[in-house]
Amino acid sequence: MKFMPLLAAGLVLLGAASPALAQTKPGVWTHAFNMEGEPKYPEGFTHFDYVNVDAPKGGTVRMSSMGGFDTFNPILPKGQPASGIGLLYETLMTPSLDEQGTYYGLLAESLKVAPDYGAVTFRIDPKAHWNDGEPVTAEDVVWTFNKLIEVNPDRAQYYSNIAKAEVTAPGEVTFTFDQTGNRELPLILGQLIVLPQHWWEGTDAKGNVRDVTKSTLEPPLGSGPYELSSFDAGRSITYTRVKDYWGAQQPTQVGTDNFDQYRVESFLDETVRFEAFKGDQFDWWSEYSARRWATAFDFPAVQQKRVVLELFPEDYNGNGQMVGFIPNLREAKFQDQRVREALNYAFDFEALNQTLFFGQYERVNSYFYGLPFQSKGLPEGKELEVLQSVKDLVPASVFTEPYANPVSGDASKLRGNLRTALGLFNEAGYTLNGTQLVGPDGKQLTIEILSNQPSLEPMFQNLVTNLNQIGVLATIRMVDSPQYINRIRSFDYDVIYTSWVQSNSPGNEQRFFFGSKAADEEGSQNYAGIKDPGVDALIDQLVLAKDRDTQLAISAALDRVLLSHHYVVPGYTLRNSRTARWDRFSRPETLPEYSSAFPTIWWWDAEKAAKTGGANQ
Repeated sequence: MKFMPLLAAGLVLLGAASPALAQTKPGVWTHAFNMEGEPKYPEGFTHFDYVNVDAPKGGTVRMSSMGGFDTFNPILPKGQPASGIGLLYETLMTPSLDEQGTYYGLLAESLKVAPDYGAVTFRIDPKAHWNDGEPVTAEDVVWTFNKLIEVNPDRAQYYSNIAKAEVTAPGEVTFTFDQTGNRELPLILGQLIVLPQHWWEGTDAKGNVRDVTKSTLEPPLGSGPYELSSFDAGRSITYTRVKDYWGAQQPTQVGTDNFDQYRVESFLDETVRFEAFKGDQFDWWSEYSARRWATAFDFPAVQQKRVVLELFPEDYNGNGQMVGFIPNLREAKFQDQRVREALNYAFDFEALNQTLFFGQYERVNSYFYGLPFQSKGLPEGKELEVLQSVKDLVPASVFTEPYANPVSGDASKLRGNLRTALGLFNEAGYTLNGTQLVGPDGKQLTIEILSNQPSLEPMFQNLVTNLNQIGVLATIRMVDSPQYINRIRSFDYDVIYTSWVQSNSPGNEQRFFFGSKAADEEGSQNYAGIKDPGVDALIDQLVLAKDRDTQLAISAALDRVLLSHHYVVPGYTLRNSRTARWDRFSRPETLPEYSSAFPTIWWWDAEKAAKTGGANQ
């Protein structure tokens, strides 16, 4: 089971360091595209090593989501697509989970990259067909790509270097680029989901012509291992395994998609959702709250070992992240860098870790935290050369001052940090008038933190309380998930707390995260509204990096420049997934190195289920 690349936070690539970024031989047909080294699995391989080829098929897995859903159209920029909708669709290629930066053919049986990396051609597997029996065609791929960039500005920006898509031979589709040397574009296109042109241009049961540019709750046609069998609008959805799924014996699919049914229950309130998990209304819980992990998992089913608690470091082995408070630079009050820096001095992570987080977390200090791209110390070597090439576009401090978060944790240190914060506010034109910090217009500085996660409110309160002490009117606004999603997409907030997930091969997605063009594109992940020529110049260099060493140097330089602008008050992380599950499932003895892979390669265990009781298959 896989989820839709279109809806992911960013491009998910997996990779370990090696001399070159891409070893795929250009100009020849190949079964795999790899960003580094040689693919682990040769042409003709039968299955991935980490799956159980004899995994039984059957049973039901029940998942959950927040915010409901209002559409089954997966390509629209607005609305809330149903969780799990990606189970209906296939992509041109699919990754393995025990190597990095390597994708293998799925809908496309092979690909050929132009010698100058100016184009890529995919050859569609003649066995691939939609679940109505019609073949998947190269025309479907071209139609999907063109519709995607037509209706979704985010995707148009993401694919901005794709000049055209065209059928160049029977069963073959070629994407031509507007530049050469971009070694990531073939992989990005391999992640493209493909929709059935004939279905979307056909009519529904009432004789109405379908419209891919509009929302719909008509169960769509796919080519994937599941079909949408039933739903309760906005509340629950059931997917059923396709008995004659065309790809069941494909080497990338063997041992996967083992459940007869995949259900998703949607919730609008997280507390209600957690109580539903405890009440055996769904099977899997991913925990991000240290307090809840430490104090709330003592209910009877855990004590009786019917619910299993487990940490999975595998989920973090291939990615990193920046997480934190993100001020919206589209608001005038945050355009002064000193205001943004002052917010960091008002956040007392150390006190929170001692009193609220049970010492579980470490502070984030990089946009690539957990990956080898982090900037460290002062720039040197190739990173210094990169920074010197854009020195007129980046702050002079990147050459002389390594980034470091303020450290607090006791009353004396906090007072010192708040004095520093107040000094920065003063430099930015704010002054204390009694107990209020006012700007040149005489109005008190106000900051609202927007969230849909009540469990984070005690953490938010730390920053709010400290800002209030120096005259800032800081508040927290909790809203329901649909409202939160809509406000994020329209950039209607002062400050949010969220993250950017980074891969082990940064590239094009950085434009979507931090590029100037994305700042004005509703729904983009440029949450901060960054418009900086130095950042843009470094992203342009990164996209065209020719080898791993250059990629490392440019990424570190980009990290250093982003940090120097104080676009984020960095938060904290734990490099493990904290999970709880009802004990009805089994998995391969050895998990893949880069994912816990639930429920993708797990299966229903009837013996465990009988002991656990409760839910039926």
